[in-house]
Amino acid sequence: MTQLPARYDHVGSFLRPKYLLEARERKARGEITPEQLRAVEDQAIAEIVKFQQDVGLKSITDGEFRRTYFHIDFLEQLGGVKTDIPVTVRKPDGTEELAPPVIRVTGKVRHARDIQRRDFEYLKSQVAAGRTPKVTIPSPTMLHFRGGRAGISKEAYPELDPAFYDDVAQAYGDELRSLHEAGCHYVQMDDTNLAYLCDEKMREAARQRGDDPNELPHRYARFINKVVARRPQGMLLAMHLCRGNFKSTHAAAGNYEPVAEALLKEMDIDAYFMEYDDERSGDFRPLRYLPKGKTVVLGLVTTKFGQLEGKDALKRRIDEAAKHAPMEQLALSPQCGFSSTVHGNNIAVEAQRSKLRLVIETAQEMWGSA
Repeated sequence: MTQLPARYDHVGSFLRPKYLLEARERKARGEITPEQLRAVEDQAIAEIVKFQQDVGLKSITDGEFRRTYFHIDFLEQLGGVKTDIPVTVRKPDGTEELAPPVIRVTGKVRHARDIQRRDFEYLKSQVAAGRTPKVTIPSPTMLHFRGGRAGISKEAYPELDPAFYDDVAQAYGDELRSLHEAGCHYVQMDDTNLAYLCDEKMREAARQRGDDPNELPHRYARFINKVVARRPQGMLLAMHLCRGNFKSTHAAAGNYEPVAEALLKEMDIDAYFMEYDDERSGDFRPLRYLPKGKTVVLGLVTTKFGQLEGKDALKRRIDEAAKHAPMEQLALSPQCGFSSTVHGNNIAVEAQRSKLRLVIETAQEMWGSA
């Protein structure tokens, strides 16, 4: 198993600067070209890389500054996949919710082109020696969970197993090899679906479309393992379990128990970023399934709100987690990114720095300087 760059990490996305949002709007209106927008993105990424390095992070992302949504921008570039733009719904309490995007498999899934390579090459060019550039991509399970069997072409895939899962794994494997050739050694897959399967409402929705929520975590573990089997040697593969992060809201709640064994014991992933920022996530008992050689990154610091957690309270929670998994197999991070979509969370720009410094200082005091 490949080890994380440090005992502290982060999920990846950051609030977009105003000038970048304005440039994206100008591009949408046809006032600037894609390459002109890319030049603005390059500037913003250079700034967010410097920000991360100045804060003290060891793994560095591009802030997902070239994306509108963490998942769609990647998935729609796979051959055989069609996506619709998610719809924002206003709830009775006045908050906004992002309705899940419709993701359809309309043909044989394939790696039609390099998706992240050019973006990674620019990121790598900005990252200082001694730091690790990290690429974040959506989990392949999203191609199944959103629509189930009904969302996947029966002409292309009369039977899902093994053809569909093998084709998707091959497409992901091709992308991982492309990134590795460009010098990428750290990829994080963002997965909402296993976290959603902790929530009874989501479990019932799975039942309604003909899936067994007790069987799905094990099927998804086998699915992810097909991807892992195709990764290049020496590449760290992590998974972030996301419970929803649109404009500081969440989509799912529930203890990790329904998925813990499949997630931690059966899946061949190196590290898991698990959200534990409030009572929605339940207790730490599911960590008892963590085998030797793997790391759980505890997402104890929320990115949804600016109020700073107390360092002593964080240390108590780490000690509590260590009752169920070895301390040397734990690390610390914020619970999610600061801007999973272009819209961003309801948090001040400067609060990002305070939250990350809190994570780094707490981790250094708990585990030493590593």
